[in-house]
Amino acid sequence: MQSKRNLIMGALALVLLTAATGAMAGTTGTEFQSLYTWLTGLVQGYFGKAAAVAAIGLGALFSLARLNPIAILSGIGFAVFLQYAPTIASGILTATI
Repeated sequence: MQSKRNLIMGALALVLLTAATGAMAGTTGTEFQSLYTWLTGLVQGYFGKAAAVAAIGLGALFSLARLNPIAILSGIGFAVFLQYAPTIASGILTATI
């Protein structure tokens, strides 16, 4: 009984894998394009830069207060993430096979 079930599941997986079509993620939904452009501009514009500087500054203050470098490293990590995350997400979501 178990081997028959495994055979059916394997056959179903094979059919699903061979019937897969090309990925077209990120090519439709133009009604959200203005929202995407606004959010990307917000994060990578002056607001994003100000938030990154604030995170690094607060991290530096907490690092000095606690004598521990983890806080400033977290601020730097936040700044790097804020700057590059939209580009990475856009690259992932617009990939085609």
